[in-house]
Amino acid sequence: MPFVEQPLQGAGIRIAIDRGGTFTDCLGIVPGEPDILVKLLSNDPTNYSDAPTEGIRRILEQATGVSIPRGEKIDTSDIESIKMGTTVATNALLERNSTKCALVVTKGFRDLLRIGDQTRPKLFDLNIRRPETLFDDVLEIDERVTLHDSTEDKSTLRDPKRDSHDLEKGVGGEAIRVLRPLDRNHAREGLQSLFDKGVRSLAITLINSYTFPNHELQVADIAKEIGFTQISVSSQIFPMIRAISRGYSATADAYLTPLTRSYIDGFREGFIGGLEDSRGARCEFMQSDGGLVGWQHFSGLKAILSGPAGGVVGFSKTCFDTKRKKPVIGFDMGGTSTDVSRYAGTLEHTFESITAGVTIQSPQLEIDTVAAGGGSILSYRNGLFLAGPESASAHPGPAAYRKGGPLTVTDANLVLGRLQVEYFPKIFGKHENEPLDYEGAKRAFEELLVTVNRDLSQTTGKTKTVEELALGFLEVANETMCRPIRSLTEAKGHRTSDHDLAVFGGAGGQAACAIAANLGIDRILVHRYSSVLSAYGMALADVVRDVQEPCSALLQSSLDELDERLSSLEKNAAEQLANDGFSGQTIGFEHFLNLRYEGSDTTFMVSRPDQGSWDEAFVAEHKRQFSFVMPGRDILVENVRVRATARSPSVEPEFVLEEQLTGCSPSPVSTKKISDHVPVFFENRWTTSPLYHLTKLAKGDVVDGPAIILDNTQTIVVAPRSKATILERHVMIELERTTSLTSTEVVAPRTVDPVELSVMAHRFMSIAEQMGLALQKTSVSVNIKERLDFSCALFSPGGRLVANAPHVPVHLGSMEQAVMYQHKKYLGQLRPGDVIVANHPISGGTHLPDITCVTPVFDHAGETIIFYTASRGHHQEIGGILPGSMPAGSVELHEEGAMIVSEYLVRDGVFDEELVTRVLLHDPAQYAGCSGTRKLADNINDLKAQVSANAKGAALVADLIAERGLAIVHLNMHAITSNAESCVREFMKRTYHETGGKILTALDYMDDGTPIKLAITINPDDGSAHFDFTGTGEEGYHSFNAPQAIARSATLYVLRCLINQDIPLNEGCLRPLTFTIPEGSILNPSPYAAVCAGNPITSQRVTDVVIRAFEACAASQGDCNVFSFGINGDNDDTGNPIPNSGFGFGETICGGSGAGPGWHGTSGVHIHMTNTRITDPELLEKRYPVLLREFSIRDGSGGKGRWSGGNGIRRVYEFYRDMNASIVSERRVTRPYGMLGGEDGSSGVNYIVKKVGGRWCRLGGRKDFAVQKGDCFVIDTPGGGGWGTKDEAKADTDELESAKRSAVERRFVSQFQLAQEASN
Repeated sequence: MPFVEQPLQGAGIRIAIDRGGTFTDCLGIVPGEPDILVKLLSNDPTNYSDAPTEGIRRILEQATGVSIPRGEKIDTSDIESIKMGTTVATNALLERNSTKCALVVTKGFRDLLRIGDQTRPKLFDLNIRRPETLFDDVLEIDERVTLHDSTEDKSTLRDPKRDSHDLEKGVGGEAIRVLRPLDRNHAREGLQSLFDKGVRSLAITLINSYTFPNHELQVADIAKEIGFTQISVSSQIFPMIRAISRGYSATADAYLTPLTRSYIDGFREGFIGGLEDSRGARCEFMQSDGGLVGWQHFSGLKAILSGPAGGVVGFSKTCFDTKRKKPVIGFDMGGTSTDVSRYAGTLEHTFESITAGVTIQSPQLEIDTVAAGGGSILSYRNGLFLAGPESASAHPGPAAYRKGGPLTVTDANLVLGRLQVEYFPKIFGKHENEPLDYEGAKRAFEELLVTVNRDLSQTTGKTKTVEELALGFLEVANETMCRPIRSLTEAKGHRTSDHDLAVFGGAGGQAACAIAANLGIDRILVHRYSSVLSAYGMALADVVRDVQEPCSALLQSSLDELDERLSSLEKNAAEQLANDGFSGQTIGFEHFLNLRYEGSDTTFMVSRPDQGSWDEAFVAEHKRQFSFVMPGRDILVENVRVRATARSPSVEPEFVLEEQLTGCSPSPVSTKKISDHVPVFFENRWTTSPLYHLTKLAKGDVVDGPAIILDNTQTIVVAPRSKATILERHVMIELERTTSLTSTEVVAPRTVDPVELSVMAHRFMSIAEQMGLALQKTSVSVNIKERLDFSCALFSPGGRLVANAPHVPVHLGSMEQAVMYQHKKYLGQLRPGDVIVANHPISGGTHLPDITCVTPVFDHAGETIIFYTASRGHHQEIGGILPGSMPAGSVELHEEGAMIVSEYLVRDGVFDEELVTRVLLHDPAQYAGCSGTRKLADNINDLKAQVSANAKGAALVADLIAERGLAIVHLNMHAITSNAESCVREFMKRTYHETGGKILTALDYMDDGTPIKLAITINPDDGSAHFDFTGTGEEGYHSFNAPQAIARSATLYVLRCLINQDIPLNEGCLRPLTFTIPEGSILNPSPYAAVCAGNPITSQRVTDVVIRAFEACAASQGDCNVFSFGINGDNDDTGNPIPNSGFGFGETICGGSGAGPGWHGTSGVHIHMTNTRITDPELLEKRYPVLLREFSIRDGSGGKGRWSGGNGIRRVYEFYRDMNASIVSERRVTRPYGMLGGEDGSSGVNYIVKKVGGRWCRLGGRKDFAVQKGDCFVIDTPGGGGWGTKDEAKADTDELESAKRSAVERRFVSQFQLAQEASN
């Protein structure tokens, strides 16, 4: 890294503050004196108006000995710096309590940010609840620019008339076509109208402004002239491609910055000179990227993770051993959530994340937030123990807070003695003067224990004591927190056990040993400032300016140009720091390139390597994370970035553990230092444990567990078989390595324990999730890697589903039939190292692009199959009559591509590439009019990725068996399926009584008139049910036939939605159900019927029928509108074919969801059996020769009713060259049904608009067609049905009820959960 060396300024008092939601932590670093710590309530209006100002006042009084009256402006001449993190922006985003802004957007895209990426937040919610937008008004601006060239089609580069086009050059170097210059008069009129309505804050997001910002800047100039006070210009905030993410970021900035500025201005009023006096203190705020910035430049967008970022900086600078360089996991456990992060020598950033339902495109530290903390509510449902995600919050708080709160993790720690009442402040109860209520917490557990023990008695299980119950809940809570930690590390190719654990936050010390043990970590580090580490991180943080700009260049041919651009950005960043007053500081620069392989959307922000080249650094990082490289593919540059850093004068002593241990001579602590002996419950028995005050312990003292160490603000639990060593600035806890069981070790049979079952349910699901992460990580194709169109699952030795991470609903349950088919076919023939591949409907497939790989998992001896792992991925190309292998016009199965009933993909550990070439490339081409796969290399790489994902699952199974023993794992495997079975049976019994015991029936029709008929007969005695599809129409001579596995998947999906609890998704869910699906029908077609549309389309119609039978809600769009286009290849000027010049694109398109009892449907959202992301307009136009003319909501297309259905959307594509296209859709004739008097939703319409003559021609729902340059494809998707008859007298009450039901819990959401729920 290059440096600019400058002398440091003189030192004064340095103050660091973390203003949290409940408490504000203040740290004063006084030269030559002990540090001053102040902790106070963030809101205490009876005593002070602003907590940080009050904290500074108290620090100055202690440091100077001079009294400073409250309310008097503070003189900062003795203060060198004030560094602060604040949750002002975070809380405003969570609570939506700032002033709404207005969105200014390109004409045709008024609903771009309402639709977003079209996914729904929670996969199994019939009442789809999206967070509300941050803007009220939208102004469409008449302007449009696009890119002239596309990365997938090189024909424009060969165009002899290229110079005749009036092209401009974008910031990134792209050739830009200005289709419509900005209409300044129209823009001014619209902006003035907004201003006259009282709007003062604007977010401006125009399509392709990331590389052509001219129009945005012109609009901003007009807005300034009119008088808008906050103008957030997306291209200036963060110029990265993706209009949707950039637009969300601009609206977040426009929404939050006025509030942030208002807070800063109010804060500054408490100081003489308003913090602008050159003789006074510098004031800087922590940004989400871990860098400080002067208060003048602190914006709402950069403030969202201000507080958590301080904690990451804190542990990275205090707990990372600079000699050993062992990576550290940061574990910041608070009351409602836990922040998890990782540090391995450099701060890890992400450039797109979701916070409180808002996508943020801006550099942020990579922090995963789990909805589990001290206040997580404990509950018992369906025989399982649950911890969170709901929280008791500060009010009413845990049961022990004496305010009628629920049972929480804090109560469990209290009942087990891990929190000691007499060492807690008396701040609880009505008058906030009572101690923690131990008896009340214990009483609440005793009440719950009655239910738990009653269930255990009925299942001959061993009953529990109160302490065992509380300990069980802690085990489940710990596993809940460990699950995303495993994902965080495993997702990037790291083993959790190869890390140290840095613990901070108020509740972290209580759970540290248990968390570390669960993760296989043997060392925990607790810094002396761990309870205020976020504040301390502010003190240690550097002032940073991060600048970047887009780029569109080949890496190898642009190295000189890239160096020039990086130098220019470096100069820009240095000037910004100089303007901030840092011309006299040491300034360091980091250079980055955002790189990707051609044909991939996965980018890496690569820092300039100390040794070697940019491409070597990119390839090494790609191989490290994804386990493969793509030789021969060009590396493209997406962005250039420079991060300039003015180093902090506050420096934590370098942490080198070896030197610390050498310097302190560890020895057992003296018994004289024991402050108390207290009862603590460990490992199913009470022990009398010593209690120490940290302030009385000296460097080198070794405390053997079990023990408790207290400091002023937290409790550190030292578990049995662990020891705590007091270092100069840390408490280091070391855990004994536990001895693993062998997979063959015999464990005595016993009954199922609900605690162990709850933990094992998490572990089984974690295996499936980590398989999914491995598949995404190692795959190549856009369909699997970016669109996440895959599923991974764990199966029993008999091929029954144990755990299926809910990636794609249509895969739920259907993979089981594929695994069972192979299990029966190869019974006794499989060997370790074998993998079976299949995709045919007769062997459990759904449609041919979904290829399933099945891996047997053998015992330690390699003799007995103990599990199966399997993965199913949608391969974008497998041959057939059209590119993309999803032809609308196929009538026979072979026209849809490769057909694989069952083959050895891997035999004895050897991957059979010749087999793959034969079955995917050669065999499909033998049929007339058909081609083999057009992307064989991608197929091979994706199949290898599936094999790798299966192997990952097998390894995790082996780890679990080593930890628990095979007998226990199998016992819980069977129990978890029985648990799911009992949930379904209870639901069926309840439904029988609620419906009066009648047979539940439903009938609906496909657009061609084919009926789908269902009758459900429930047995009230055992809760079993028969789903009879007799009366369903015959298979069609088209591609909409659905293999019978799809009807089962649709049924399982609907039951999961209706049960509306987080039940395990496994074969137990289907065990109480029997099915009659007539052979030869559209839901059980003959073996060689075309089926490609049955999986995405007919599955939606089956779902509608099952929902109708239960009368759960009105129909949603009943479709997912599969649209694709492409070419087989191109020719050069002489007419010769150009190798690898073909391309294909496909996406699914959203519509309206159905209304239900108490809620309106949602507009522009994916429903039921799919949840795929839609392509961002800018990515679409960069990759392919098309222009997206419109993407908007079809107002009025949802059915009216007491609660109205959601609206469909309109999406308009214009083609810039001749090509082939295909649309596969439904509900173009029939309409989504309303329920209980609600109106039907509008049906959809597909058009081709011919350039010649401007003719609008209907295409119908299923069509393969050719388009010519200048033609447009217009798709209007269906709306959802309405619910109930409109009653004007109840309109106001209904709206309130709907708003209540649609409320979204706005908290930080774990990224692994988002990827899982909003995948496909």
